Amino acid sequence: MSEPSDASPLAVSHEVQGAPPTPPRSAADDRGDAALRKDEMIQHEQPPRAKRPDIRFLLKARFHLLSRWLLLALGLLMLGTSYETASEASDALTYRPPGRLINVGGHRLHLHCLGRGGPTVVIDAGLGDWSTSWMQVQALAARTTRVCTYDRAGMGFSEPGEWPRTAERFAAELHTLLRRAGVEGPYVLAGHSMGGLTVRVFTRRYPTEVAGVVLIESMSPQPSHAAVVATSHAPSVSLAWLAARVGLVRLLAGPLGLTEGMPRHVGPTYLALLATPRYFRTLADETEGLPTSLKQAGAVTTLGDLPLIVLSRGLNSTPDWQARQARLLQLSSNSRQFFARHSGHSIQLDQPDAAVAAIVDMVEALRSARPDHDSTRPARPVVAATEEEV
Repeated sequence: MSEPSDASPLAVSHEVQGAPPTPPRSAADDRGDAALRKDEMIQHEQPPRAKRPDIRFLLKARFHLLSRWLLLALGLLMLGTSYETASEASDALTYRPPGRLINVGGHRLHLHCLGRGGPTVVIDAGLGDWSTSWMQVQALAARTTRVCTYDRAGMGFSEPGEWPRTAERFAAELHTLLRRAGVEGPYVLAGHSMGGLTVRVFTRRYPTEVAGVVLIESMSPQPSHAAVVATSHAPSVSLAWLAARVGLVRLLAGPLGLTEGMPRHVGPTYLALLATPRYFRTLADETEGLPTSLKQAGAVTTLGDLPLIVLSRGLNSTPDWQARQARLLQLSSNSRQFFARHSGHSIQLDQPDAAVAAIVDMVEALRSARPDHDSTRPARPVVAATEEEV
């Protein structure tokens, strides 16, 4: 009977299987394994973060880019301004006023008269317009009588005037202009659009100096009309002033059609006077004063029995505009209405013969009623307009 062995079962098993015994582990080995497991856990739980961009580098890059754009914009502005200044200087030598510049007290207004005979016709252009667009009408009507056109202060060839620009000031300056130029009345006043407001105020202020009135697509003194015009013009006029300051208006004149409808021989002159910052500044002043001008003209409720012709467009008209034109006839007990059937608002360009017809008809009627008027005149021009007795 053998004695029991004191060897462990594990030792016996090793002996049986023939595997080498496991070497004993030290405390250092245990600590190393624990550190390795900790590193693996950190790597799995917290992935490495992306490297942050350098904020100072980005800000510096953006600053340099912005600086380059600003320098480019500044260079273009300086180039455009120089171009506009040089163009205006060249235009001043190329396009001379056809008439005279008359001092009316602090500034000079341009007055251009053609023809012989009386009564003298004085044409007042509309908002943002001046004598150049009326040259064709003036030349045709001057075959019958003396016809004068003028430019309001700041428009056309005239120098800028005092502010505010309202119908009362326009009428006073026009009266001074005619008196100092030696143009004697009584006159036939022909006012287009806003010019019709000036004509009404002039007639009230100087009644003995007006023989007859022709209102051509005249504005009607309605506050709502003024609000619409002023609101619609203000933003575009400010933008146009800036564009003109750097020469963009004259560069884009062709694509924008700024001289469309203008007789070819006056187109360059018209553009030279329109494409300037001064023009748009004056247009802004006239637009700002329009509500006051309408109130001043609205105070003139009657012209008595003064001969009056109202010339209205036939195209692109609305019932409201037609009603406004019809109400103008109530200003005088001696009124008639003509229609330019083939014209829009700018009758002087669309159908100039209709404007001539209305003016000449008034002149002939006054000559028939007043034999003392100088009737020294050549043949009457061929004109075409339709008339409706009121």
